[in-house]
Amino acid sequence: MAPIEVTGLTRTFGELRAVDDVSFTVPGGVLTGFVGGNGAGKTTTMRLIMGLLAAHGGEVRWGDEPMTTRVRRRIGYMPEERGLYPKQKVLDQLVYLGELSGMSAADAKASVLEHLDRFGLRERAGERVEKLSLGNQQRVQIIAALMTTPDGLILDEPFSGLDPSAVDSMADLLREHASRGIPVLFSSHQLDLVERLCDRLVVLAHGRVVATGTVDELRGRGPELYRLTLGGDAGWVRDVAGIHVHDVDGNTALVEPDDDGARQALLRAALDRGDVRDFARQVPALSDIYREVTA
Repeated sequence: MAPIEVTGLTRTFGELRAVDDVSFTVPGGVLTGFVGGNGAGKTTTMRLIMGLLAAHGGEVRWGDEPMTTRVRRRIGYMPEERGLYPKQKVLDQLVYLGELSGMSAADAKASVLEHLDRFGLRERAGERVEKLSLGNQQRVQIIAALMTTPDGLILDEPFSGLDPSAVDSMADLLREHASRGIPVLFSSHQLDLVERLCDRLVVLAHGRVVATGTVDELRGRGPELYRLTLGGDAGWVRDVAGIHVHDVDGNTALVEPDDDGARQALLRAALDRGDVRDFARQVPALSDIYREVTA
């Protein structure tokens, strides 16, 4: 499936440059996480991709094609704000939305019921949307984006308000869609979830892309840190050549060796002094990477 290509995308609101020369690719068959703080420009970028806002610069392409209205109809989009009719019944509304997307009434109903089953909402199909909890309304909004078996997915905070069971169901669905080879871009503030699910990341700060790549690639940009735990006090590591000490707390030190030789020398010195309980590389969490690249 063709990738979604974003090149030089720009959007201003008065003097505010909300999206500033943003470029990235969402490859087919890949779960791409879109992360950034409040006001970073994620929602605006997604709206620009979907044509809900006009860009003031740059372009969006679907592989070799311009991102036209016809192409956008093939993409399942979930906005951050719910776009459901609160007075309509769940099943009737979703079938109607499926028909608007070109599905037959029978195919739409079959797809809706399948997705309602997966989210544990089959028994709520005849209820009005306004009678559902916020979490269940979120489930219905997700179904509206996924039920047409789209050729791409753009999802703005799809996991917001979901309980752990629904998070797992949603994660399984996203993996299934990605396994069909389609590009999937979703935003989330839940960095632990993004780290667990995503093949690639796009990190936005102040309207600009500050990092892209796999989690491992982003980890490789930071310092190589090791945690040394001893049987006694670790303060002496401050005097070891080639070792930058980030922290010492009693018998534990967090250090950054200049090179492999310095790392080996530190370990030998520790062994010469007595009990070494642990010496291992510290793999930074996505939250640490995020703080580093957005600082």
